[in-house]
Amino acid sequence: MKSSSKKFITVSIIVALIAVVFSAVYFTGTRKSKDVILVTHDSFVMSKELVADFDKSTGYKLKLIKAGDAGSLTNRLILTKNSPIADAVFGIDNTFSGLAQSNGILSGNLQATDFGDVCFNYDKKWFAEHKVTPPISIKELTLPRYKDLTVVENPNLSSTGLSFLAATIDELGASGWKSYWSDLKSNGVKVDSGWDAAYYTDFSGSSGKGEYPIVLSYASSPADEVRADGQSQTAAILDGCFRQTEYVAVINHAKNPNGAKALVNYLLGSKFQSSFPNSMYMYPMDRNVKIPSQWQKFTQVAAKTYGDHLDFAKNRKSWLADWSRIFG
Repeated sequence: MKSSSKKFITVSIIVALIAVVFSAVYFTGTRKSKDVILVTHDSFVMSKELVADFDKSTGYKLKLIKAGDAGSLTNRLILTKNSPIADAVFGIDNTFSGLAQSNGILSGNLQATDFGDVCFNYDKKWFAEHKVTPPISIKELTLPRYKDLTVVENPNLSSTGLSFLAATIDELGASGWKSYWSDLKSNGVKVDSGWDAAYYTDFSGSSGKGEYPIVLSYASSPADEVRADGQSQTAAILDGCFRQTEYVAVINHAKNPNGAKALVNYLLGSKFQSSFPNSMYMYPMDRNVKIPSQWQKFTQVAAKTYGDHLDFAKNRKSWLADWSRIFG
């Protein structure tokens, strides 16, 4: 990428401001006393049946706003914290939780709803057809035989990208992570703005049929790529993974704080928790929820994860500045 960290953050803020304007127009003058508004990242899925169940069981009326990736979502709430656009938020993760808390946008604590391991995936069909042995570790991605095969997400804009950056810092250390990223760049890694573009457009193993057979995604993603023969076209590389946790919370100065609390409780309840594997391909925090048999066959959690214990609030700016110098 040619842009600097400052430019990426500025663009993200501009996009968030534009989205705020449109959302304000949409809801101004139409909000009713029983309305409860949830702002989420773009990958949030809640079926019509679950929305109707929430409305019926609580007496509130749920409305949704989507606000980009977890980073864009957090930035948007910071920009509007004096006049919040929603009552509750879903999708701030452990890479942005410290930023959310330090900026005072939340009322009470973030509560964990789900988790997933950010790991590389590869297209088994592509590797079989090209007679290339797929990689089994992140270090192998810098080898010549994998040149121009990998797409990742920009850590300035994407929570998955930032997750992997933290994983490399933790696994490879202060003396190794920068040279690793320089080697990835020299080996033709493509950097996309977010997960949707990387996975659904540039990755060859999903619906986009792109040119890159290795993508930064989740260990659970192969369960979403099962073909007519009953086999998944993709597999996860369970090295260099990051344990991502997502949260829900009431927003500070919410117009409907009681409705927001009811919504938080609903999202932590068994009905909604049961929807995570099939709708968002994440593991529910409720360990009593039954995991689909397809998951048991095609997914597994990483035996060891990296970076999820690091202090993002303290180190984010320096990490991103160093990364952006490499890709500047």
